[in-house]
Formats: sequence, C-alpha cells, structure tokens
Amino acid sequence: MPHVPAWAFVLLLGVLLIAAGLAAIRASGARVSLARRLAGARQLRVGDALDADPLPARPVRLLGRVRCPDPIVTDRDERLVALHRDVEVRTPDGRWRVIERVRETRGFELWDHDGSLTLDPAHAAEPLVAIPHVWRGTTAELSHPPYADAIARLAPDGRELPARSVTRMVATVDRLQVLAEVRPGPDGRRRLEPPPGGYVISVLELPDAMRLLGGPRRGLLLAGAGLLGAGVVVAAISLGVALISAVA
Repeated sequence: MPHVPAWAFVLLLGVLLIAAGLAAIRASGARVSLARRLAGARQLRVGDALDADPLPARPVRLLGRVRCPDPIVTDRDERLVALHRDVEVRTPDGRWRVIERVRETRGFELWDHDGSLTLDPAHAAEPLVAIPHVWRGTTAELSHPPYADAIARLAPDGRELPARSVTRMVATVDRLQVLAEVRPGPDGRRRLEPPPGGYVISVLELPDAMRLLGGPRRGLLLAGAGLLGAGVVVAAISLGVALISAVA
C-alpha cells in the first residue's frame, strides 16, 4: 500500500470544511453574492455620477429617488415601478415549485437635486432588496384560475398542499440604492447600464439591506462562514507543508 503523506489528510480535512461551510451558507438563505456586490461598490449621489471625470471604471452604488410619469397602480392605489411576485406550492417531496411568476416594471428616472439618470428595472438582479410581503396558505385557497391547472399537475390525487406568495415592490416614494454602471451614451450624455448580473436595486439603507440579504438563519450563516474560513486556513497550511516537503 503506497504511503500517503500527512499533509494530504490535512488537505482533505480543509476541503471538507470548505464544502460544509458552503453548504451551511446556502442553507441559511443568505444572498452572499448580492450583498458583496452592493456593499463593495463605491457610493455616489446621482449628481456626483453626472459630474465624475473620469467615469467610474467599476459599478457604483447610486443614491437617489424615483420619478416615473406612468407607474404601475395596484388595486390598493400603490404606485410602483417594479412588482415581483412568485406564487409557489410545496410538493410532496418537500420542494417549492413556482406556479406563477409576475414581473411588472416601468422605466423611471433615478434623481436628486443635481440631476437624473434613466433606469429600466426589467434588467434588475433578483431578488429586489425589499421587505417581502408573504402570504401563506394552502392550495385549497388557490383552486381558481389561473392556478387550478398547475395545482392539478402537482397534486393529481387532489390532496391539499402548502402554498405561499412572495411579493417584492419598488414604489415611487422609495429612496433607492442602485448598483449600476455609468456610461456615455451615443449622444454623449451619461446613462446607466446594468452591470454583469443585473442592477441591484435596494429600497433599504445599506445596514438594513445587509441584514435582509443575510437570510433568516443568521446563526447558520455565521457557522458556515466560520467553517469556510477554517477550511481555507487548513487547506493553505497543508499546501504549504506539501510545497516545503517537495523542495526539501
């Protein structure tokens, strides 16, 4: 049987710790990538972005308010520029399946007292960083069109299944933080373009946005981050020992 060096076992331990950390972070419901993109960007007011010379090379986090002449008007007289709703049913195998996905948007101006830039929220990353409005019930309460056919496919025996609806909105009264790229247009005027992955649109101040994106299981997120960090350290140590052994 060939001799296996000790550092290989340590490396395996590091890999296992990293895998466990990533699994815990995923199970926590945290939106780590979205939070990192939003928090890591330079903050600018709209007027500062219009005056910046040279233009920022990387996406920036713009602060401004909404101005829209033709908003979405809900039956509760809410005026919105983005409405995202997912209606889901939990199948017998425990997975949530989307049976209706609504994405309504209106282009708007992000403005402050020094200027404005137009933005199309149809290119927003998901989810919108807004407090979700959640309805919970059962498929018995969704037995009317347009849900009846989808529910019949998921539960052909007619059993009652858990259901929920998650709605996120951006209203015309909101003060926004938007991760975007500022670029010159064909006419020379500056405009906003979605960065890779789409605009990140938040109706919350940055600390509140980070708490929301941290997911509902904060303890699991912290445990996952700890395992991930420990795994990286252990793997680095094992690789260092392997390199020293190879040179010696």
